[in-house]
Amino acid sequence: MVEAAGADLVEVGVPFSDPLADGVTIQRSTQAALDLGVGMSDVLEQVRRAALRIPVVIMTYVNPVLAYGVERFLRDAHGAGASGVLLTDFPAGADPALERLVTASPLALIRLVAPTTTPERLQRALQGAGGFVYLISRLGVTGVRDDVPTDIPSHVARIRAATTLPIAVGFGIGTPAQARAAAAVADGVVVGSALVEALGTGGIAQAERLVRGLRGAMERNGS
Repeated sequence: MVEAAGADLVEVGVPFSDPLADGVTIQRSTQAALDLGVGMSDVLEQVRRAALRIPVVIMTYVNPVLAYGVERFLRDAHGAGASGVLLTDFPAGADPALERLVTASPLALIRLVAPTTTPERLQRALQGAGGFVYLISRLGVTGVRDDVPTDIPSHVARIRAATTLPIAVGFGIGTPAQARAAAAVADGVVVGSALVEALGTGGIAQAERLVRGLRGAMERNGS
């Protein structure tokens, strides 16, 4: 659905019992999946069966990967068709051995960068990074907000000065107007909670309308 509606890539979340970076919407969807017994194997099988023609990024926390087995995860995720992995609660330098395993694998290690990331931490985070840089638009958890922070351009500029990787902005973006504002300075936007809400209230049709609206707004910026 999102591929046909114009998405350039898809992030697929793995249910986890302690989603500390996620707001209420994602927490509810995560709990619903856990209640149904959905785990890493199920997520990777869904990715395999979807056989999307656009890149797929597995967005997860470290514990599910450790429980599944790091090398097994890297092998199975790549085999299912994933192109990258984003470990939400894994700061750069926290486990060099794990980092080496990921960067040596076919999966791109996508890094999260926050508004508070110092220049020194930014350089460390970009070592071995691939795919794109995920700029968190604001501190806190995921979830739709009313506006886009006005300091995004300055944060995008300092990341661009440190890497040639594309920059995507996420956390709090959920409307076409917000997507257009973020895409005016970044290379892409990440929308999660708004899409989950659309699926919950209006099913696939409403979610597809949202994605088409987001894509259309970004294209008016030339993105």
